[in-house]
Formats: sequence, C-alpha cells, structure tokens
Amino acid sequence: MTSPSPEFAPQSEFLRTLVERGFLHQCTDLAALDERLRAGPVVAYNGFDLTADSLHVGHLIPIMMLRWLQKTGHKPIVLMGGGTTRIGDPSFRDTTRPLLDDAQINANLAGLARVFERFLTFGDGPQDAVMVNNADWLDRLGYIDFLRDFGRHFSVNRMLSFDSVRLRLEREQSLSLLEFNYMVIQAYDFLELARTHGCALQLGASDQWGNIINGVELGRRVEGLELFGLTAPLLTTASGAKMGKTASGAVWLNADRLSPYDFWQFWRNTEDADVGRFLRLFTELPLEEIARLESLPGSEINEAKKILADEITTLCHGADAARHARETAWATFEEGAAATGLPTFDIEAGRLRAGASLVELLVMAELASSKAEARRLIRGGGARVNGTAIMDEAATVSSDDIVDGAVKLSAGRKKHALVRPV
Repeated sequence: MTSPSPEFAPQSEFLRTLVERGFLHQCTDLAALDERLRAGPVVAYNGFDLTADSLHVGHLIPIMMLRWLQKTGHKPIVLMGGGTTRIGDPSFRDTTRPLLDDAQINANLAGLARVFERFLTFGDGPQDAVMVNNADWLDRLGYIDFLRDFGRHFSVNRMLSFDSVRLRLEREQSLSLLEFNYMVIQAYDFLELARTHGCALQLGASDQWGNIINGVELGRRVEGLELFGLTAPLLTTASGAKMGKTASGAVWLNADRLSPYDFWQFWRNTEDADVGRFLRLFTELPLEEIARLESLPGSEINEAKKILADEITTLCHGADAARHARETAWATFEEGAAATGLPTFDIEAGRLRAGASLVELLVMAELASSKAEARRLIRGGGARVNGTAIMDEAATVSSDDIVDGAVKLSAGRKKHALVRPV
C-alpha cells in the first residue's frame, strides 16, 4: 500500500493529472496501476450512498476524479448505493446513520443522477460513463449463502484494525452488527463490478481506505483478479475547517437545494491560502494559468477567486448560471455597495476570527432593535449574510464570510449594512 512520494513520476495521463492537481493520497500499488492505465482503457468506479437528494461540495473531489478519468480515456462507473444506504456507512461517524425507506432512497437517487449528468458523458461507448445501483445485486443475496461463500475471506481481527472501526470502538461508541457488515458489502460491490463490467479500480476518499482494501483482497482471493484502490485526501480549508459547511448549512450541488448565486458566492469567499489548491482540484484550467492566478499580489487575488467561482459554477450549473451569479454579485457588492453608501459598522477583527453571533451583529448593525427581534428575523428567513438567507439562530459570522473587506448583512430585501473588521 503506497502513498505518492516526491520521486514518483507517473507515465499515465490519469495518474499524472491526479498527482499534479493534488488528488492522490494513497494507492494499493502505484507502479502497477500506472502500467495498467498505460496499457489501455481502465474501468473504475466510485460509490455514493443515497442519504440525501443532492450531493454537496464535499463530494466534488470524487466527482472530479471520475471526470478526469473519462477525459483521459478511461471508463467511469457511478455506483449508486440503493442497497448499502439501507445499512449506512459507519466510517468516522460517532453515531448510526438514520435508516431510510425505499421511497426516500429512490427519490434521492433521482436527485443525485442530475448532478452526474453535468460532469460525465453517459452512453454505450467504450469510455462512456454508466450508472449502476447496487440494490440490483444486493437485494438478491441470500444471507446464509453469502456468509458461506464470502465470509471466510474476511478476518474480524483485520476489520477491527481499520481506523473507521477502531476509532469508534476506542471512544466506546456503539457499532452495530449492521454497520460492521458495511465494509463486507462494499467489498462485494467491487467484486461484482469486476465480474460484470471488468472494473479494475475503485476510487474514494481516504476514509474509505479500509473498505477499498477489503474489495481489492476479495477480488484476488475469489477470482484471482488484480484490482486496485486509490484514495484522495479528505478536504479541509487552510484554516482547518471542514470543506463545504457554512453558517447556513451544507453547500449543495443541486440548484433546488442551493441557488447558483449562493454556490458562486461560496467559492468567491475562498480563503486566500486555498485559491491555488481549489483551482487545481475544482477547475480544468491549465496549471500554468493557475500558478499565475495564485501568485496575484494583495487584493488582486480576489480576481482569482472570481475565476474559481466562475469555473466551478459553470461545471455544476452551466455557463449562463455562472454569468448571472457573477453579475448579481457585482451589482450587490461592488457597484451597489459603492453607489448607495451602505452604513458601515466596525468590529474588532478578533471577534470575527473567533466567530461572532449573527444575532448580536444584526443588533450592532441596527438591522434589529433587540436580540429577540433578530431571532425572529432569522426564524422568518429575513436575515441574510452576503445575500444568503440564514435560518439558524445560533449561526455565527467569521472571517471566512468577508468579501472585499466587509460582511454584508441584510434584514429583508431593503435594509442592508456592512460589518468591517478593524
């Protein structure tokens, strides 16, 4: 099992792209996979459980990996977890996932399918993507037959050593037999796809490493197959925050869950230190252009953030939506704020770094006469931070929300103020 070393120089276009753009974290056998990729098209898959009707920003890395896989001449499989969602992946979770019924799972599948249609080309060609549902084979399994045929290939001692299980047990948090079986089922998925689609590679985030290894080993033991696993790093911002979370919740990829404008604005608010990394991961701009953009001095880095927002919004929502979002942002923050002379209130920079209460800021900015009124405003959907409605009374505003030197607060559509750190 290998992680990329500074000396590793892949010859295949796919692995070279992953290394250059920062996707590669671990691989079961880098050299052998590189040779396999150079020999001809490889079929690879990534799995997505159906726990919601949209994916979020945290899923963009595996989606972009599948996109680069296809762009470099290989065939992606999108595995929808219609079967595994009934169990729930316990990886690095403190509690059991809520179990969903079949109707909700099917509705979520339809929502996720819309995301992939924007990033991949589906069809019947040798490099066209296909979408499969593991319920199609898991629902047919007989429990006793499955245990007899495959249970003997898994060591409980080994399974207990994987971080996703070990950390849960060390914290003395309950882990059900149902959840413990998840990694066995995921391993069987890999074997099934290898048998039916010639799939040789599983992609995933680093928290899936143990599950992926199980699949690689199961294919070798049962069918004598040479299978590979490759993971990307879990993504955090430069300040250590989990990627994809804001004061108002997850940054969803479907427009009916989060507007293209709010999606664009999320990327426009990227921390300076993350601009280059995010341009490499979430856009297809040439690396030379990214190097130029991330080296822009001072406030000029804001132009790179707008390009980042344009590029990923175009991929996710289309060019028209990206253009409209940028024009709206210009009218709201740059042209509008300067022309109307919005009232500005200074706040100690340290308070924003620590996260200031939105309720208190609304009162400070004279957008609410009291904390009680501010809470009612938030509950009613009238409070906005940088144009995004905030419904959580416990929400905080931090340095991450600063746009062009200030945070714009709104009460309804007509009352606005800027909060500026000093």
